[in-house]
Amino acid sequence: MLADNILLQEGVIPRLLGGLWVTVEIGFLSVALSIPLGVFVGLLMTSRSKVIRAILRMYLEVVRVMPQLVLLYVVFFGTAAWFGANLDGFEASVAVFTFWGAAEMGDLVRGALTSIPSSQYDSAFVLGLSRRQTFLRVVLPQAIRRLLPPAINLITRMIKTTALCNLIGVVELIRVGSQITDFYRFKFPTTGALWIYGAIFFLYFAACFPLSLLARRLERSAQK
Repeated sequence: MLADNILLQEGVIPRLLGGLWVTVEIGFLSVALSIPLGVFVGLLMTSRSKVIRAILRMYLEVVRVMPQLVLLYVVFFGTAAWFGANLDGFEASVAVFTFWGAAEMGDLVRGALTSIPSSQYDSAFVLGLSRRQTFLRVVLPQAIRRLLPPAINLITRMIKTTALCNLIGVVELIRVGSQITDFYRFKFPTTGALWIYGAIFFLYFAACFPLSLLARRLERSAQK
């Protein structure tokens, strides 16, 4: 069995880990950019202006209706055709996942803020708190507790969805696995792909499972 293990070939494990690093780098860079943008979008979604809410609702619907793969193609090929800007696959991927993540995070922020019952505001005003104090001391702490579990789930989804980036030439984990499998397809014709994609499954699991555990813990804490 060990003789058929493609993972024992020299350089295979380091290359897979290198692909994982690219995957995680795209995911976490997109998350780092989309969180502050998403918070800003979420605050604007609670605006009293119907025009602002309508524009942001359209933005959210575009992100939800349009598959991420189509967005990747539009940004990767469209920026060169329309604006003369040549983005490489990594840059296009970060742009698309930030665009997507900001919309989804904004809706999570909006939902967390609007889920606070109006009685909380009324009680704070009765105690003499200003609108700003009410938001910072009463509404925001509760909203953050409700926001954290779904936000971490969104981060996990973003990391997993980076698998689409290989279709625009990004040498991330899936692309590396495909390259290794093609290179050894004659030496390991039957078991090579099984070992490689089994290792990829484990690497994705290792990257995302801690986030899932954190989301569960935060969800239990929010319910107390």
